[in-house]
Amino acid sequence: MAQISVSGLSFEYEGSYDSVFENVSFIINSDWKLGLIGRNGKGKTTFLNLLLGKYEYQGTITTSVKFEYFPYNVDESMLYKETIQVIESIYPEYELWKICRELEALKADCNILYRQYNMLSQGEKTKVMLSLLFSKDNMFLLIDEPTNHLDFSTREILRDYLNTKKGFILVSHDRWLLDECVDHVLVLNRKDIEVEKGNFGSWWENKEKQDKYELAKNKTLKNEIQKMEESSKRMQEWAEKAEKSKIGLKHRSNDQAAGASRAYIGKKSAKMQQRRKSMDLRQQKAIHEKSQLLKNIEDPVELKIMPLSHHKEIYVRAKDISLSYGQNPIFNHFNMEIKRGDRVVIIGKNGCGKSSVVKTILSHQNAKIINDVTISYENCKRAIQGEFDVASGLIISYINQDTSFLRGKIDDYIFYHGMDKSIFLAILRQLDFQRVQFEKNMEEYSEGQKKKVLITSSLLSKAHLYIWDEPLNYIDVFSRIQIENLMLKYQPTILIVEHDKAFWEKIATKVIAM
Repeated sequence: MAQISVSGLSFEYEGSYDSVFENVSFIINSDWKLGLIGRNGKGKTTFLNLLLGKYEYQGTITTSVKFEYFPYNVDESMLYKETIQVIESIYPEYELWKICRELEALKADCNILYRQYNMLSQGEKTKVMLSLLFSKDNMFLLIDEPTNHLDFSTREILRDYLNTKKGFILVSHDRWLLDECVDHVLVLNRKDIEVEKGNFGSWWENKEKQDKYELAKNKTLKNEIQKMEESSKRMQEWAEKAEKSKIGLKHRSNDQAAGASRAYIGKKSAKMQQRRKSMDLRQQKAIHEKSQLLKNIEDPVELKIMPLSHHKEIYVRAKDISLSYGQNPIFNHFNMEIKRGDRVVIIGKNGCGKSSVVKTILSHQNAKIINDVTISYENCKRAIQGEFDVASGLIISYINQDTSFLRGKIDDYIFYHGMDKSIFLAILRQLDFQRVQFEKNMEEYSEGQKKKVLITSSLLSKAHLYIWDEPLNYIDVFSRIQIENLMLKYQPTILIVEHDKAFWEKIATKVIAM
C-alpha cells in the first residue's frame, strides 16, 4: 500500500476569475475504493488530470504509484475498425488473456473484440475499456463517470465487478453505485475538501447532522452577538454618564465626601469600561466562530414547475402494443397508462424499446411537442399493433438524450425559445451554474451543464406531460436531489426513462420494467 499525498494544492485555469483549488491538503491510500463526489464544475475531472500531470499547479502531489484514466479516447479513424485493433491503438503492449479474463468477469463474450467498435452498444464499449483498464498491473485507476448511458442491469454487473477490485477513484453521480462499491469518499465541498471513511450514504448522513448542528449553532451565536451588542452599547452609555457625573463633582465643595464620591464614580466607570471591553472580546470571538460555520452548507434553492392540467384524466394509454421497425420486432404485448399526476419511470436494458415508447408518444397526431426534438420520426418505418391513444391537444415538454445541438450563446437560445432571460438564468444559478459560464458558447459547456440547460428549458415550459429521456446523465448528486424535491412537491405528470435507482425509487408512482 502506498499513499498519495496532496499538500498546498492550488490551481486555476488561465483566464479564469475563480480558483478550482486553493491551498488544499489531504492524504489517500492506494488500496482504497474511493468515491469522488462534488457538484458539476467543482473540479472532479480537473483533479484527475492533475494527478495525471496534464496541468501545471502550485503545491505538491507526492506518490510512488502510476495513474491510468478511464474513459480512453478513441480516435475517430478507429471507430470502424475491429475492437481489438482499437485496443492495440490505445495500448500496444496489451495482453489478450488478461483482457479476456476481465471481460469474462464483466459477463461479456470475448468475441466482441472482433466486432466493429462502432457497432458495439454503450455497455459493451464500457466493458471493453474497463477490461483494458484493469488488465494493467500496479496502477491506481481513475474511473470518470462510467455509468452514463448504462442500463441498470449493466450497472449491477459493474457494481459486482468493482467489488472485486481495489485501488481506484470512482467519479460517479449514481448514489446507489457509490453506496455499493466504495469504502472511502473524497468530497469537493464548496470551500474545502474532506476525506471520510464509508460510502455516499454514511457521508450524507454525517453531513446532514453537521449541517443541522452548524445551522443551530449559527442561530445561537447570531442571537448572542445581538445581545452582546446591545449590552455593550448600554455599558458604554453608562460609563460615559458616570464620567460626566465625576467631572461635575469638581465644581462642588472640596471636602472629603466629594473626593470620595469622585473616587467611587471613577472606579465604577473604569469597571464598566473593563466589562465593555470584555464583552467586545467575547463578541469578536463569537463573530469569528460564526464565520467558520455554513461554508459547506448545501442549501439549494427550491426549483419550481408550473404544469398544466388536461381535462382528460388519462393522458396516454397503450394496451397490448407490439412495435417493430421493418422486419425487426422491438417489443410485444406492452401495456401502459399515464394518468394525470402520475410519475412514471421506465427501466430496462438498453435496446429493449424504452426510447421507442417515447418516440411513439411524441409522434402521435394528438401530441403537441414543445422544447427541442432533435430526432426525426417521419422516416421511421414503425409498425404498431394494439390500442394506442394520446389525449387530444396534449402539450408535451420533452428532454432528449442528445445535447449536441446546443451551440452558440445562451442568450440566443433563450431568445429563440421566447423565454424570460432573468428567470432562465436564475434557475441555472439555482442549479449551481457559475455566472462565468453565461459568457461562453454552449458547445464549451460540460455535458452536465448542457443537461441543466435542457432541464431549465423544460421547467419553464407549461405542459400537460413532461417526457425526460435519461435526463440525469452527467448531473451531479445535489442537483438530482433538487429535482427529486421538485417532483415530490409539484407532482407534475411525467414520464422518465432513467437508470438511477436511488432517483426513481424516490419519485416514481409507477415503475415499468421492460
